[in-house]
Amino acid sequence: MTPMDDETAEDMTAVDDTELIARIQAGDKTACDECIALHSPALERLLLRLLGNEQDAEDVLQETFLNAFRAIDSFEGRSSLSTWLYRIAYNAAMMRLRRPNAPTVSVEETLNEMPGYVPRQLFDWCCLPEETYDSAEVQNELRQAIAAMPESLQTVFMLRELEGMSTEETAVTLDISTSAAKVRLHRARQWLRDALDPILAPQDSGRSSVI
Repeated sequence: MTPMDDETAEDMTAVDDTELIARIQAGDKTACDECIALHSPALERLLLRLLGNEQDAEDVLQETFLNAFRAIDSFEGRSSLSTWLYRIAYNAAMMRLRRPNAPTVSVEETLNEMPGYVPRQLFDWCCLPEETYDSAEVQNELRQAIAAMPESLQTVFMLRELEGMSTEETAVTLDISTSAAKVRLHRARQWLRDALDPILAPQDSGRSSVI
């Protein structure tokens, strides 16, 4: 896609957001339904990863849209509608997780639902053959490393690598600076590389550090 194509796509998204938001603000229930249909899949996927079970994810998803529609008049357009919704969903999920007796989040369990998945950036770290990552041992080590990450690193990693958000979108969602998001992402990647080194190094003792 050319730079002009990128700009055109962004302009079209902005126009679509503006029109949809205006219709929701005007009380158009069809616009609300369109918004839910458009953004539910990605939001529910994120919430499932954060909360670890479908029922909580569905509950918080409903809460997210209720909160969003109630606050739609305050939407200032400083970010895209999708990023704004991600932020509302993330905050709602964190509130639920911080309740007394809240269930423990298991990122490992949610990753187990995606067999064969390996974050795309993992392939940037070394020159091992791709089939190396297909082994059950490496997959298990990867899941455990992600599950063991500090929450601040884990969340940035999920938004950037699993959800495919840009660094800027991730920063807005988490209410942190872009530079902080970059630092946390780098540390998350370093965490995974260090965690996987013991299992990968014997297979490629001569490889040099990339990061």
